[in-house]
Parts: sequence; structure tokens; C-alpha cells
Amino acid sequence: MGTPLAIDLIADVVCPWCYIGWKRLQKAVALRPDIDATITWRPFQLDATIPDEGLDRKNYMAAKFAGASPEKREAMMAALQENAARDGLTLNLTDIPISPNTNAAQRLIRWAQEMGVGPAVIEGVMAAYFTDLRDIGDPVVLSEIGAEAGMDPLMILGRLSEEVDKDQVTREYIQAANAGVSGVPFYIFGGRTAVSGAETPENIALAMDKAVELAA
Repeated sequence: MGTPLAIDLIADVVCPWCYIGWKRLQKAVALRPDIDATITWRPFQLDATIPDEGLDRKNYMAAKFAGASPEKREAMMAALQENAARDGLTLNLTDIPISPNTNAAQRLIRWAQEMGVGPAVIEGVMAAYFTDLRDIGDPVVLSEIGAEAGMDPLMILGRLSEEVDKDQVTREYIQAANAGVSGVPFYIFGGRTAVSGAETPENIALAMDKAVELAA
């Protein structure tokens, strides 16, 4: 057994940097086999005002980045794609049809973690959105993603329709924002050190080392 370390990852499933950050966190953990890391995904919502049925992605992004020049938007996209490729990810950003409200997907991840299949569902949700272009605000899509990880799809559909944990996810997001988290991904190591942004696996591993050192 290695040195135990709790890692909280505050993130949103429609944030491409969070997908990259999730992959880099896993690589960082692999770099430190002497640390017994426990990762807990914590919900954040980049836009909690999106309706449950979602919004047309192209129109939504056009309005969101209306003040940015085409050149700046192209540079941002190029940086994202370059970083994603480095981590083996396929991001079909320009083809995503729907910008969803992510509360339902965050609830699915919450339940998946309780059942011990968190990583598979986190991966499933983000791959569905960024690569497969599926609507992760759709309860049926979420139930299928959960089922692929071994969860009961009927349980998922029932909980989503009954809005189980909907308010809890909202409260956690508000708590994170009130604590000063304005950008994601945001990592907290052992409740002692924090890193903001999709840092390299090496830098994340150094933050893990620091947290272990502070706990000693």
C-alpha cells in the first residue's frame, strides 16, 4: 500500500480542458505508484442557466464568444486540439449539436462513484459528448452510458425523472464557486494544495508530492 491521498477534481463534463485535465490526472497518478490516490469528481457547471432540453450548440457558442475575433477563436481551437491530440483524445468540437445543461450528467457521475464505477462513467460521458456527438442532457443517453459501465439503466431513468440529487449538485457547484473556483479543471490534493487548469501530468504529480509532504 502506498501513501493515501485524496484528490478532488472539480470539473464540468462539457469543458474540453476538463476532459484533457481528467486524462492528465490519470497519467499523474500513474507516475506516482507509491501514492495510493483516491479521485473524487466534484460537479461544476459552466452555465447552469441552460434549459434541461439544451440549446443549439452553434448559436450558443456564437453568442458566448461574440466579442472574440475569428483569429482568436481559431487560435483557441488550435490550442485545444493540439493539447487533446497530445493526450490521445478526439474532440469534434465544431460538430457538437447540443449544449446541454450538465446537472443530469453530473448526477449520473455522482451515483456512479457511489457504485464504484465512477471512472468508466466519467470517461463514457465525455467521450459521448466530445467524440460521439451525443446529447448528454438526454436521460436515455445517460442511462445507456451508465449501463455500459454496469449500472441499472432503469434506476438511472427513474432517479433522473424524480430529480434525485438535482439540488445537491447545484449546491456543490455554488459552494465551489463561492470558495473561489472560477475556472475548471480545479484539483485539490489532500485538502491542502490546489492546482487550477489542465497542467501537465508532471506538474500534477509534483502537487501530489507536495500534499503528501505536508501531510507527513
